[in-house]
Amino acid sequence: MKTMTLDVRDHVAWLKLARPERANTFDFDFVADIRKAFLALGDRLPQAVLDMTGPLHAAVASFAQMDAPVIAAVNGPAAGGGLCMVAMCDLAIAARSAKFVLAFPGIGFSVDTGGTYFLPKILGPRRALELMLAAKTLDAEEALAWGLVNRVVDDAALLAETEELAKKLAAGPSKAFGAIKRLVHSGFVESMEAHMDREARTLAEITRTADAREGLRAFSEKRPARFVGR
Repeated sequence: MKTMTLDVRDHVAWLKLARPERANTFDFDFVADIRKAFLALGDRLPQAVLDMTGPLHAAVASFAQMDAPVIAAVNGPAAGGGLCMVAMCDLAIAARSAKFVLAFPGIGFSVDTGGTYFLPKILGPRRALELMLAAKTLDAEEALAWGLVNRVVDDAALLAETEELAKKLAAGPSKAFGAIKRLVHSGFVESMEAHMDREARTLAEITRTADAREGLRAFSEKRPARFVGR
């Protein structure tokens, strides 16, 4: 370490700041070294989990909040964080061979990857808790019946079905899609009145977009809209 020394003697840790010429300033090197010292002395697993879940959760939030719809194509087991990633997506298509299970409690862990946020909203709290606490395994048809996926297709058709849906959405109004996604997520934590006010303000902003203007023109001209995604 550049800024300090660490010495453990007789179960006592001595951490000595080692840059008197710089008045032991708390700079980036110091912060990095103090973290290394903590990891050397403390339980590494909690910090390792935080180091892993921080970037992971930031990525999950970014996907959930992006304008473009996110589609999950599930062609096998979706276990643990994989199931939570399916729940994070806006739409999901499963192959008939797909399986879904949350195995976190089996190793004494709680749930991450946004599972406790997305799954209760998709499944309701009772079914979400059955997945989380009882480690219930769902096959593709059960996942469809529970509302975890939108459709089930033959394994060989999965990629083609997903691509067809993705192309359809890619031709749509991305700004409006993004607004709809954010409204759906915020609706679970707001009062009805506050949420409808957010709906109204969001719709007013969406009418400023080129896609909205094109949509109105196409409707009045009785033709398909040609969205540009702006």
